[in-house]
Amino acid sequence: MGQANMTRRSVLAALAGAGLAPFPGRGAQKAAAFALVGDRYHNSDYIRTGLTRTIAKELGVSIDFTDETSLLNAETLNGYKLLIILRDGMLWPDGYGGDESTNAGWVSTGRPKLVSDPPVPEARARSEYWMKPEQGKAVREFVEAGGGALFLHNTTNVSLANADFRDAMGGAYTGHPPIRTFKVKVTNPDHPITLGVKDFVVTDEQHYMIYDKDPKFLFLETVNEDGLTYQSYGAKAPGGWAYDYGKGRVCYMSPGHMLTDLWNPEYVKLQHNAVRWVMRQKA
Repeated sequence: MGQANMTRRSVLAALAGAGLAPFPGRGAQKAAAFALVGDRYHNSDYIRTGLTRTIAKELGVSIDFTDETSLLNAETLNGYKLLIILRDGMLWPDGYGGDESTNAGWVSTGRPKLVSDPPVPEARARSEYWMKPEQGKAVREFVEAGGGALFLHNTTNVSLANADFRDAMGGAYTGHPPIRTFKVKVTNPDHPITLGVKDFVVTDEQHYMIYDKDPKFLFLETVNEDGLTYQSYGAKAPGGWAYDYGKGRVCYMSPGHMLTDLWNPEYVKLQHNAVRWVMRQKA
């Protein structure tokens, strides 16, 4: 067996062992889409559950899911038609600090203090960016060569660590206020991604970001109609954009913190339209 085949099989084996397995019964065959999902603040199971319904089942676009960041590379992407990312740019190798066992919600929800006997050695919570230069380059080249990219929710955070990725994605994260209700407004009703979509309301993290590309590519904005702001950025933020990038296409949309957001009927329409658009499929 050649070295290339050995490497290909090792990559697919890692995907299957990542806890977010490809669809069963396909053997070594790749799906249409590769999805990197899940982080400290966003459980990968709700993302897999949400996108399996809206993209895999309803559109018939098969997806290989993983939460292993090292698998995002040129070798893995070779052969896929679509890249989906819904996760931030951080890993926490020493844990989360204090009483946080799995996520930041542990203490705030009134659960009991964590006790370990003997005690777990204290470690300073620190994050580190996971994306390496070659990974950002792989994403950029994947899209330039004709691949489609759908970036969701907090993926703008990844751009803070990698110029190639940021150039492909088109923006970078600046922060978000606590979870609250806001409206997602269609600002370009003539874009193929927004056709048939009405304004809708979600309870979500309203993400704010610096948008780098031409304003003509924006098609959504998020608006807190109660006038609540975030730092100096006001009550509004870019909510979605899309453009051709090389021979491929990129789409970003900011909702996605919870399953209720991913399954909002109007957001489902946007997901359907976005996947068709970046993959150049007809409705």
